[in-house]
Amino acid sequence: MIPFLSRKEFPAPSLTVFVALQTLDILTTLIGLRVGATEGSFFVGRLMRAGPLEALLIAKILAVALVALALKFKRPRLVVFLNYWFAVVVTWNCALIVLTEWSLN
Repeated sequence: MIPFLSRKEFPAPSLTVFVALQTLDILTTLIGLRVGATEGSFFVGRLMRAGPLEALLIAKILAVALVALALKFKRPRLVVFLNYWFAVVVTWNCALIVLTEWSLN
């Protein structure tokens, strides 16, 4: 195989990044809800009937279960994908917080 045409190495899954992003997602979601933003996820939005923190913890338990299954079945790319996904979610949450605060002033 020609070296410059070979596939790029896929990043290693990072459980530390996963945990950090889950924590940031909970924090930014709670801050967003406090400043007046609404939950964008239909699933988590329905869980919010139990309370915001409870809903987020249930969602995070499911995310951890998904990662555990991905690692058990040797699907590390799913963990990498979830890390990218939650990085986008946290960025989105931060943008909504800033925009909501900006529009209130």
